[in-house]
Amino acid sequence: MHYIKIPKERVAVLIGKKGSVKRDIEEKTGVHLYIDSREGEVSIDESEAEDPMGGIKAFNIVRAIGRGFSPERAMRLLDDDVYLEVIDIREFSGKKKNSVRRVRGRLIGTKGKTRRLIEELSGADVSVYGNTVSIIGDFLEMDIARNAITMLLSGSEHSTVYHYLERRRIDIKIAEMGIYYEEREPEDRE
Repeated sequence: MHYIKIPKERVAVLIGKKGSVKRDIEEKTGVHLYIDSREGEVSIDESEAEDPMGGIKAFNIVRAIGRGFSPERAMRLLDDDVYLEVIDIREFSGKKKNSVRRVRGRLIGTKGKTRRLIEELSGADVSVYGNTVSIIGDFLEMDIARNAITMLLSGSEHSTVYHYLERRRIDIKIAEMGIYYEEREPEDRE
């Protein structure tokens, strides 16, 4: 049994319209979710799950939804090679509300431009919610997005971060070509 507490305002998103999101998570992971909507506490019962990783995947999906991701984006965590990382903004800005707000603004950018560019150029999904910034992605996407976010949190100029992301985009394309080549190679031999 796993337990997690999510913000009360995210409980409705976790449950979904007529329980659709909750039911979808339960079906895809084989667990049962018990949600206390007054407190935001979620219990994950994995005793009947066929997949031993079902409980961990459900935990990460619930955590991602609690950190501001849409259920569709959180469902990426069903893949074995996709991970969730949550970074506390206060570790970089200090505990003052104005400092956290300023740094959160740097991460989001004007009309969401910075967050959107990080997502587009790294391939990862990014959510800035409360005092945290969360990332969903595979190993390479996660590495690129985490480095870009850490650079911004540490005070790097936006242009420096954008150049970094553009340089690393080449790594993603090479990795995609390598996977494509490996998948195509056996067919080409015949």
